[in-house]
Amino acid sequence: MPSPRRDEAECFFPLVRAALRIDRLVAFGHSVGGAMAAVCASLYPHSCLALITESAQAFVEDRTLQGIRIAKGQFEMPGQIERLRKYHDDKAQWVLSAWTETWLSEAFKDWTIESCVASIHSPLLAIHGAQDEYGSVLHPARIARLTTAASECLILEDCHHVPHREMPETILEKVSLHLRSV
Repeated sequence: MPSPRRDEAECFFPLVRAALRIDRLVAFGHSVGGAMAAVCASLYPHSCLALITESAQAFVEDRTLQGIRIAKGQFEMPGQIERLRKYHDDKAQWVLSAWTETWLSEAFKDWTIESCVASIHSPLLAIHGAQDEYGSVLHPARIARLTTAASECLILEDCHHVPHREMPETILEKVSLHLRSV
């Protein structure tokens, strides 16, 4: 199965870089965006100063699939799709379907981050909530192993899938420290 994470990094990110004239960057992504950020860091090793992932998935596990099934069911309830419209406007249903159907498909069951990221040469901070409903703490550990540079896994107790909302001060402090070290 083609990797949307790699497609975004190879096809669309160069357009953004060129349009904004970005020479150096810090790749930072949440959830699926964390895998996309890792791909960008891998593809642009001379430009990427640091990589930060938050609640990123590195492989398909039962916990991930169960969390997605639950979310899919919740979004079928009246009024719930409006939560996504706030961020995705009229594409909210498409975004939800693309996310859930990709992860739940038989063709995607063997996906791993290593299938789209060879190696990373940037310092890496992998942030993850210990109670993340879409992935265990095995995900940040696996992502951290991708770099040849320094890496840190920050596992936050009493935190779920959205650490930047659940513990914003902690995230700002840790990200600031990470960036000061590069």
